[in-house]
Amino acid sequence: MRTIGLIGGMSWESTAGYYRALNELTRERLGGLHSARCVLYSVDFAEIAQLQAAGRWQEAGEILAGAARALERAGADLVLICANTMHKVADQVTAAVSVPLLHLADATAEAVRAAGVSEVGLLGTAFTMEQDFYRARLETHGLKVRVPDAEDRALVHRVIYDELCRGEVRDASHEAFREVIGRLVEEGAEGVILGCTELELLIGQSDSPVPVFPTAQLHAEAAVAAALAPEA
Repeated sequence: MRTIGLIGGMSWESTAGYYRALNELTRERLGGLHSARCVLYSVDFAEIAQLQAAGRWQEAGEILAGAARALERAGADLVLICANTMHKVADQVTAAVSVPLLHLADATAEAVRAAGVSEVGLLGTAFTMEQDFYRARLETHGLKVRVPDAEDRALVHRVIYDELCRGEVRDASHEAFREVIGRLVEEGAEGVILGCTELELLIGQSDSPVPVFPTAQLHAEAAVAAALAPEA
């Protein structure tokens, strides 16, 4: 098995889920006592969040690029950014290392297409929902992407940063998200992408009348498949 390098800590709440998923999936594939070969570089999310809010993406990208280089030195054969929003700096990370970056949006889009869905609602941080770096990547796979209206986008962003990234899962927010999903479906969404890795702490398939695509789980699945693929 190849070694999977994780750039995590954004937030650590969802990175913990990545670690569990990678190991569970490896055990399912290989059986017995097998677990995933992986190395983790966990950043201080407070620093990253400040740079995000200030629009200092180049500096944030330098931090993640440094993390990727450290993972490669530690033996990583492929690298994952364990956060949707920070794929805004995916090109910086890719350029920093000689091993491949497994892009989260690509893994997600492939799962969406495999499910026969072509029009999706996207939930995530304001950066992910409103900027082109993520939506445009999904659209290259032939997907039509919808986002909530401005009021719902503000709600989703607030819950992510003020609650989920702090380990808080509130019933009121759970119900509010169900309503946001309902409105996306009414507008034509055939599926919903949980485009922030923390959202899997709050929302599951039972909360949506259409298929839900949990990006952290899908990313982990793609990583294990790549790590176990035969050598070219």
